[in-house]
Amino acid sequence: MSSNHQPATNETRLRVRYAETDQMGVVYHSNHLIWFEVGRVELMRQMGFTYRDMEREDGLFIAVAEARCRYRAPVYYDEEVVVRTRLKTVRESVIKFSYELTRADTGALLAEGETTHIVTNSEMKVSALPDKYLSVFRAAAGK
Repeated sequence: MSSNHQPATNETRLRVRYAETDQMGVVYHSNHLIWFEVGRVELMRQMGFTYRDMEREDGLFIAVAEARCRYRAPVYYDEEVVVRTRLKTVRESVIKFSYELTRADTGALLAEGETTHIVTNSEMKVSALPDKYLSVFRAAAGK
């Protein structure tokens, strides 16, 4: 293993549904956070595990502690959007993901954001990530 890892990236494409838009045909702002979650789940799947595995096998949850989104351009009904998700930083109990939303056809930046997650147990007490996850997360973060 070389020390100059590239951070793992997931690219997920989705098409804007009518129900995701407002009266002006523009995607309602909270949907961007839902798309971030889609990207996050797919990145974890690409790394070889799912939220469900962590919950079922280890009793661990990754709770959102902070979410940030900077809107760059409006997104419209029926457009195809690429959600690009990366692991930004990983500590024993804190994980940060970063996101870019781009137009599939032009690559234009639509939004960018970041979410910070705290690892907790089923009682919502902060817990450390077991090594089987920590090592994979660190490798995926390019650390």
